[in-house]
Amino acid sequence: MLSEHQHRCSLRLHYLPQNKQLFLTGLARDRMCGRTACTLAPDELSRASRYRDRTGQRHQPRWKDGDNDKYRPSYNKSPQSLSPVLLSNKHFNKDAPVDECVLAAMRWGLVPAWFKENDPNKMQYNTSNCRSESLLEKKSYKDPLLKGQRCVILADGFYEWRRLEKEKQPFFIYFPQSQGGQVPSQQSTQEPKCDQSLNQGEVSPSLTGIRSAFVHLCQSNSFVYSSTCLQSDQDDSDWTGWRLLTIAGLFDSWTPPCGGEALYTYTVITVDASPNLQSIHDRMPAVLDGDDEVRRWLDFGEVKSLEAMKLLQPKSSLTFHPVSSLVNNSRNNSPECLQPVDPTIKKTLQPTASSKMMMSWLKTASPTKRKNPDEDTSAKGPEGKLAAENQTKPTGTLQQWLLGTGSSKKPKT
Repeated sequence: MLSEHQHRCSLRLHYLPQNKQLFLTGLARDRMCGRTACTLAPDELSRASRYRDRTGQRHQPRWKDGDNDKYRPSYNKSPQSLSPVLLSNKHFNKDAPVDECVLAAMRWGLVPAWFKENDPNKMQYNTSNCRSESLLEKKSYKDPLLKGQRCVILADGFYEWRRLEKEKQPFFIYFPQSQGGQVPSQQSTQEPKCDQSLNQGEVSPSLTGIRSAFVHLCQSNSFVYSSTCLQSDQDDSDWTGWRLLTIAGLFDSWTPPCGGEALYTYTVITVDASPNLQSIHDRMPAVLDGDDEVRRWLDFGEVKSLEAMKLLQPKSSLTFHPVSSLVNNSRNNSPECLQPVDPTIKKTLQPTASSKMMMSWLKTASPTKRKNPDEDTSAKGPEGKLAAENQTKPTGTLQQWLLGTGSSKKPKT
């Protein structure tokens, strides 16, 4: 067993002369589930995350004091952002029953309680994910686990990328939804066919249905789902909107050595991917499927750590669909991030007025190809003009994009 000093040293950045790449030893392989979506408003999120206590009675969790104002819905959440987390209220109130739960807004990326720097951003390794197989091997995760600091991360779903030669195709992965303005439930049975057809380069027949459902599901300029997806304002009614994904996680509370407010952070536990997701990635979040699994994971009084770890298994109950590469940039935050797309159809960018002006400038700005003021091009016939055009420099990638020809990819800036 490595000492904590040895373990921390092994996680430092190393430079490999063979491939000239920097990577984080022991953690680079686990970089997955780095993006989620959670678009419900705070009050809707509370209704959508009703839980059962030990007697089986259902309760609607309240928000931890002030955390409903900290939480911000988003179609594209990344590490360092605040996400909604369900956990036992006993972690905050020692007099509360252990099976009473609350909602809290926690920062994604666990900062261990023993971290000595005053700035949590100075951590040199990634803790947004942790492997279920090594929970008891790494102090950063072992301590919270043995203290019962278990939580459930709530999300509409998560994004994952499938490598396709030199490109990556993003997918949105979530629980199959029931009828009522949401993704049709039959999608869960259609999805393997959809995935197979995508591998073969064919158009999925079920993609149109999913896209149609999402058009009705998302508002174009709002962070909440359309009214057809929301239940009434009565808090005691059953939630009929989007079924949230419930992901097992660990949390910790860190206080700056120089003093200050405690920072609550969490990490997403990952397991081997289920068979229906292995074509996308070899890992997946540890999903808790159903009220009983959620209750047992959060009830650290009745369910001890080793017993709770048995819940961390691959789940084949998830479905998915391809989405736009718009989600690749975490700054993009709109309904288009999770709306279905057909990856077999390449979008052709049409030149705009500004791009046409840029194209004109590119043609005339080259010092070797500027038109001679004394040259009379009007005297040339059609063949002469064609010959002059053929003598210009071959069209580059930027010019091809501005003209709307060649590759459909926008050049990186």
